[in-house]
Amino acid sequence: MPGIVLKVTVRIVALVAALLSSAVLASAQQVTGTPGSPSATTTVDGRYLPNPPASFGGEIGLSSKDSKPYWQPNIVPPKGAPNILLIMTDDAGYGVSSTFGGVIPTPTLDQVAADGLRYTQFHSTALCSPTRAALITGRNHHSVGAGVVLEQATGYPGYDGVIGVDNGTIGEILRQNGYATSWFGKNHNTPSYQYSDAGPFDQWPIGMGFEYFYGFMGGEADQHRPFLFRNTNQIAPWEQNPDFNLITGMADDAVDHLKKLNAQAPEKPFFVYYVPGASHAPHQPTQEWVDKIHAMHLFDGGWNKLRETIFANQQRLGVVPKDTQLTPWPQDLLKNWDQLTADEQKLFIRQAEVFAAYVAYTDHEIGRVIQAVKDMGKLDNTLIIYIEGDNGTSSEGTPNGTPFDLAALQGIPIPVADQMKFYDAWGTAATQPHMAVGWAWAFDTPFKWVKQVASHFGGTRQGMAISWPGHIADLGGIRPQFHHMIDIVPTILEVTGIPAPQMLNGVAQKPIEGISMAYTFDKANANAPSKRDTQYFEIFGNRAIYHDGWLAATTPPEGPWFMGTKAMPDVLSYKWELYNIAKDYSENNDLAGQMPDKLKEMQERFLIQAEKYGVLPLDNSVLPRVLSPKPSYVAGRDFFVYSAELSGIASSNAPNILARDFTITADVEVPADGSGMIVTNGGKFGGFGFYLVSGKPIFTYNLLSLAKFRWEGATALAAGKHTIAFDFKYDGPGIGKGGTGTLTVDGQQVATQQIPHTIPAIMSLDETFDLGVDTRTGVNDSDYQVPFKFNGTLEKVSVKLGPSQMQ
Repeated sequence: MPGIVLKVTVRIVALVAALLSSAVLASAQQVTGTPGSPSATTTVDGRYLPNPPASFGGEIGLSSKDSKPYWQPNIVPPKGAPNILLIMTDDAGYGVSSTFGGVIPTPTLDQVAADGLRYTQFHSTALCSPTRAALITGRNHHSVGAGVVLEQATGYPGYDGVIGVDNGTIGEILRQNGYATSWFGKNHNTPSYQYSDAGPFDQWPIGMGFEYFYGFMGGEADQHRPFLFRNTNQIAPWEQNPDFNLITGMADDAVDHLKKLNAQAPEKPFFVYYVPGASHAPHQPTQEWVDKIHAMHLFDGGWNKLRETIFANQQRLGVVPKDTQLTPWPQDLLKNWDQLTADEQKLFIRQAEVFAAYVAYTDHEIGRVIQAVKDMGKLDNTLIIYIEGDNGTSSEGTPNGTPFDLAALQGIPIPVADQMKFYDAWGTAATQPHMAVGWAWAFDTPFKWVKQVASHFGGTRQGMAISWPGHIADLGGIRPQFHHMIDIVPTILEVTGIPAPQMLNGVAQKPIEGISMAYTFDKANANAPSKRDTQYFEIFGNRAIYHDGWLAATTPPEGPWFMGTKAMPDVLSYKWELYNIAKDYSENNDLAGQMPDKLKEMQERFLIQAEKYGVLPLDNSVLPRVLSPKPSYVAGRDFFVYSAELSGIASSNAPNILARDFTITADVEVPADGSGMIVTNGGKFGGFGFYLVSGKPIFTYNLLSLAKFRWEGATALAAGKHTIAFDFKYDGPGIGKGGTGTLTVDGQQVATQQIPHTIPAIMSLDETFDLGVDTRTGVNDSDYQVPFKFNGTLEKVSVKLGPSQMQ
């Protein structure tokens, strides 16, 4: 009996609590229209999402004649809540845009700044996925599992690449408060091992609160043939438009989407998250924009002169304090312009022009999206946040640049003489280029260092402008307060009048770690003290801590352009620097030797933050993290069998042949003169293909466009059934080693060859694993053109993998 009474009592208490909660929610709601009518609307409390439905307010009799219907009201945001256009470009440091002193014309960003405010101390994390995770959650990147890019995820809470259900995104919050939510462009926040038709899709945009997604998966994309999706379906618009470029394609799609929203639900506010892949490599603008920039001769004086020009512009515009010092050129790391050969200067100018064209082209297309909002008459109630870059300018192109950035990402330099062969094709679909490090350093003026370097502002300082007509009166104003990506979500929540939820989809939420910047909108607060007094930074072991005008930072042991291929010191042994950035905006005067006690205080403060936000354990490895096992559907498997035409499988969910022995065996039935693709992974810029041409079996190994190795049978296969196989013995251990490949037909060897090198760690970022067909680009244009469908029958294709020999 006591147990029964206790259970009943608990149930009553729970019921009372639920009723009280409902009463609180109901009291906070603002209902418009006649309750129960089809046109009635309501706001929601927002602290507990989804909002529980109201009780049925109609009447139910024996028949509809003596009954009264009642409709649940449509959920809407608080009255006056603005539309939101959140824009962020890629790999662009503080000195890139004309808005912040750069020489590259960015008139759209200029206009947003003229219609609102420029922020001169706004910060990223120094790397793609981490910044983006912080931006959409309002929490530090390690707090949401994004301590590195997701391809490098490891099994620690701060680095597992998963935005947990207790870290709801701004998309999900706004969606459940009545916004139409959409995401255009780069998605580098889905774990690569979840690029699968099998799902789950909770870590895709549509699973994170964005009702519509048009964009590419991963850290970068070929703009002509991207790994492109609409929601969760792969699409290939270039099949209808051979001149397709994603920078224009996503603007077209965004404009079309906004027009449809306006036509069908004109009163419903929108939240558009617009994140183009530019100016991340590969730099692929249109020829029109390359010609425009070339005619301006912006870079003829070289990178040293460029820094001086940008710095002078910054002083003139007032986007650096008057007493700012230009940090010195890193003589021990990079050559001065006048030390270069004539060919080097010619090539490097071309690289910079293509990069600049990419930046300007992207800004122009962003302008089209903003113009569409204006044409709908909605600009007056639209909050525009335009962030130039998710980190500093990238140095991942090596000191000499590269026509094939996937080679550079794996630490493979290409001599200038070889690069000159691609001079006229630079930036076209025939290349996937990146520029020399000297330009990256210059585009981060006035600071030191570049992308990946979280310890210095060259890696973390971003130009940002915010406009909101009628709510920001100090048009063209400058705001110097110290802020971070995590401060955008609370800013959006404050201006919309929507609270951060305590419960979201049944899960208690971690607190938002950002601080609203809305106080800076008031002209009276133009020079108010920053409400953010502490912020840590960490990427690949480079780390820093800001507190109350001071910043302590580790000295990077190597340039990030080496991509971790050089031996690194123990991550705990790094040298530290100390700066009073309240007086030293550019981190020019290191005070560590003069103020050891202050440095020690700051170091201890970093450790407190690191433990609080999941930064530990510190790790300065780069490629090893790419190669570390991930929990994909192929994890632990060493044998794969396929039996039908199939295309579009992401490399992360396909057999990984790198740094190991492997055997591919195909049981096929072919007609006379059989042709077509049997199996391939990758394409023009790296990968393999196993196929028939005029009946002859061929295996091609494309070493990142640097070399192609080809095995070919001497005679054509007779019509009928055959077993053809390619067996590869790897010369491990280690990455990028060579090996010996042998091609057989019906058990008889027909070709063998030893190759000196293989792809080290990344076969492709935007191509796929295909059987019976080849999509996007082919591994050997001399042999075939896509789609190269197999004209026989694939009875079975198997892939057998040996143990990894990466170490």
